[in-house]
Amino acid sequence: MHYVTDLHLHSKYSRAVSPQMTLSVMANYARQKGIDLLTAADFTHPVWFKEIQSQLEEAEEGMYQLKDDNHKKLVRFMLSTEISSIYKQGEKLRRIHNLIFVPSFATAEKFTKALVARGCNLNADGRPIVGITSEALLELLLSTYY
Repeated sequence: MHYVTDLHLHSKYSRAVSPQMTLSVMANYARQKGIDLLTAADFTHPVWFKEIQSQLEEAEEGMYQLKDDNHKKLVRFMLSTEISSIYKQGEKLRRIHNLIFVPSFATAEKFTKALVARGCNLNADGRPIVGITSEALLELLLSTYY
């Protein structure tokens, strides 16, 4: 199956993003633009995570849809987040934006808890800034799967 996608969106909980950036608004604009699959981004933000859990239901493995969506054209969502890793490596300052996709709410929750355990502040922004290398972030993510 082929999907027209937008895999880099942000929620209303990210800096400089419209407060109207909700799942239903995203889905309506996706339909107008012919987009089939979006990200329910910023899952690391605790308030947004509760919102997406309450508004989405699994449509198929790793893909979700709005509950009670009566439109003929259903828009699917994947769970994702962007994490800004800022750290010093040798004498250089590294600023890397990592896009992370997870298959389930359980994995998202486990990953988020692991970030909090490492001292990351996830309440301030939907795009958290962490002092973790991209390699360590990948290892942390992979540990949530096994």
